[in-house]
Amino acid sequence: MVRDVVIGMSDGLTVPFALAAGLSGTVTRTDIVVIAGLAEIAAGSIAMGLGGYLAARTDRDHYFSEREREYRETVELPDKEREEVADVFRGYGMPEHQIAPVVAAIAADRKRWVDFMMRFELGFDEPDPKRARNSAVTIAISYILGGLVPLAPYMAMAQLHSALSVSVVLTLGALFLFGFVKGRLTGISPWRGGLQTTVIGGLASAAAYGLARWIS
Repeated sequence: MVRDVVIGMSDGLTVPFALAAGLSGTVTRTDIVVIAGLAEIAAGSIAMGLGGYLAARTDRDHYFSEREREYRETVELPDKEREEVADVFRGYGMPEHQIAPVVAAIAADRKRWVDFMMRFELGFDEPDPKRARNSAVTIAISYILGGLVPLAPYMAMAQLHSALSVSVVLTLGALFLFGFVKGRLTGISPWRGGLQTTVIGGLASAAAYGLARWIS
């Protein structure tokens, strides 16, 4: 869930922010920025949510494909699979005389055998059947919430350049706060995380604004 929130919120804060800044360099009315921004948020949240759904479905399909292969190999190549179980325990430094009875106990139950191989040979955990749906919803909602931050000043103010100034301050603050919290959750320096997201969002909006001004 943390990963999905990070994906949705970071793009939601950055992309509409850059779009609003770019439009502010070419239009004269805040309502145009709001309409375009809301359209982008709608399209972006759907696209990002669908991307998260498909990614989670792909992971789930890959898991069951590998599980089917492991099951087939325990039937067709049991000696090889037993040796692979033994190799796992050798990697933990278990003596050979203790490995044989453990391997025999695991291989006595085919489901347990396949579960062991999936977890300790391939490093796969069985995916949550609700993961794809939850991922899509989490990413989409995070994108919408993030995208509304840079648009809020344009919704509340009629003067374009004033709205842009407030949007810049508000969004850069939100980006820093988001990066700070992300850093705390992921184990990196919170200050570093905050500065990274702020710089990336600021550069994206500055580039969009400068390009729009240059073209117009």
